[in-house]
Amino acid sequence: MIAIDADHLGKRYGQRWALRDCTLSVPEGHIVGLVGANGAGKTTLLHLAVGLLVPTAGTITALGARPGAGPQQLSRVGFLAQDAPVYSSLTVAEHLRLGQRLNPRWERELATDRVRRLGLDPGQRAGRLSGGQRSQLALTMAMGKRPELLALDEPVASLDPLARRAFLQDLMELAADLTPTVVLSSHLLSDVERVCDYLIVLADGQVRLHGAVDELLADHKILTGPRRDVQSLPSSQEIVRVSHTDRQTTVVIRTAQPVLDPRWVVSTIGLEELVLAYMSSSAGDRPTRALGPVPA
Repeated sequence: MIAIDADHLGKRYGQRWALRDCTLSVPEGHIVGLVGANGAGKTTLLHLAVGLLVPTAGTITALGARPGAGPQQLSRVGFLAQDAPVYSSLTVAEHLRLGQRLNPRWERELATDRVRRLGLDPGQRAGRLSGGQRSQLALTMAMGKRPELLALDEPVASLDPLARRAFLQDLMELAADLTPTVVLSSHLLSDVERVCDYLIVLADGQVRLHGAVDELLADHKILTGPRRDVQSLPSSQEIVRVSHTDRQTTVVIRTAQPVLDPRWVVSTIGLEELVLAYMSSSAGDRPTRALGPVPA
């Protein structure tokens, strides 16, 4: 089953395209890392997926239906915005009662047990909680509705390292228990590497890369050797990014074939290097040969 399916999706604000020609399919059951520079289109894509925005071009479905298409569809989707919105005048207990009243699939026991385990005072007003506690309460509200798709927009951006680690640990445990598809937008690649098994890279409002993390890492290699013209590389080696020094050339390639040229030193690639290669190649350091489908 497909959790999110986009076909030539685009969103324009006035004359500016925030997202354009976005085509991808995200299988159900993954924890998806959505990464890209500020302004790359991450929040726009999430808002389209949960029904907060309507496409300017193309189509998108979430869990097989149009996002936001009625109460039943909305009940299957959870969303946590970057500022972890909670009602400052309501207590923790009042948040849980509100969640139960608004969500037909509400898991009262899960939400109550989680609040107890986190040490949140049910009588405390949300406005008096710490940033980490507000984020945990917001996550509890999002997961308490037992969503099949959970979208998180930079949920740990404002947290200190300890609070961020606790938040991500809880997210992994909840995902293991409830098995939703989780889409986590973040510019912290270490967090993505820790919790995500699927990756989407956005740059300049376009999808530059998407797929299962282990497959993407296996498909990409770093070549290092004496300075040379990369046009001589075989067509089966898709060039992602090229950099030169006076004496050395370094190339990130995507290929399923072994590299047989003995002049190259072949190295594996890490997730951070992979993401930065695709982000860099779209920001003025484009490869000298056009990118295409992954070579067989």
